Amino acid sequence: MNLDEFSFFNQQLAGMLDSGVPLEGALRQLCSNMRDSGLKAELETLASDLASGVPLGEALPRRRLPQLYIEVVQIGAQANNLPATLLLLADYYRQRHSIWLKLKAMMVYPGIVLVSCLVLSVVLAWFLAVCQRTFDAGFSDIFEGYGRPAVERLGPWAVVGLPAIFIFLLTVLFFLAISLPSFRDWCRWRLPGFRESSLSQLASTLKLLVAGGNDLGRSLSLLARLEGGTRLGRELSRWQERMASGKSKFNEFAAGSAIIPPLFVWLVGQSGESIAAGLGHAAEIFGERAKHRTEMLLYAALPVAVIFLGSMILFQAASVARSVVMFINMLGG
Repeated sequence: MNLDEFSFFNQQLAGMLDSGVPLEGALRQLCSNMRDSGLKAELETLASDLASGVPLGEALPRRRLPQLYIEVVQIGAQANNLPATLLLLADYYRQRHSIWLKLKAMMVYPGIVLVSCLVLSVVLAWFLAVCQRTFDAGFSDIFEGYGRPAVERLGPWAVVGLPAIFIFLLTVLFFLAISLPSFRDWCRWRLPGFRESSLSQLASTLKLLVAGGNDLGRSLSLLARLEGGTRLGRELSRWQERMASGKSKFNEFAAGSAIIPPLFVWLVGQSGESIAAGLGHAAEIFGERAKHRTEMLLYAALPVAVIFLGSMILFQAASVARSVVMFINMLGG
């Protein structure tokens, strides 16, 4: 789902509802201006269900929309405050879209670099192997007195094989990190930039639920259910248990977390009774930190990695060049 498009849709829908347009008519009008997509199909079906008399509370869960969105919209409808709720959702998904774009750049850029280096390394290894087979097949007896080529003396694995294997392992590790849920969940709370963005999203989601009319306990329960068996889901479940044991203040039941830093707990806890304001402050602080660390990785750490990988490629290319020059010198002799 395009989060930017979804955010803009909710913003428009809130404005139309606030001006007095019925929900069904607003959905149909907005869908007529949307490009064909899965989101448009789901919203058109929702509008048809509402037109046939199905209540919003029954029609909405049937659609393939984000579970958090369904829950928050139902809360806003029950509180008779749907336009304000949709505006909160629009802001939430706009922030998520902004963070996701930066994280996507962090993942795409190193992926392109690794794959390019791997392909080039394999090509150099293949070319060097061809040179060695050519020498062994027809030139080893003729040029016995001129010495062996550079690759023959050093050994092809030492010259080309080891760098190629190293780049291959890095590539495999990278794609495992973005494909395996457990590994991705581990990276989410370990890598700079990803951890701060996860904390910002946690604060934004809790703020959205609390501002939408949920109490903190119910918000934690919903978010823990959405997170499932992830590290954050287990941590939120522990928070619920501590709240049930009598620790009602945020800095009491959230203290001592393995993944939530003390700064996050302090920012939310110091807001006192205004928990939504504290969550908003934490979301803003960690969102800025995520942006800063992402830019540091993109403009500092990743170029260093490119130079390192490029150096290995140059080492392989130099080995091939030495062997070719030796062949030419022997032919000249």
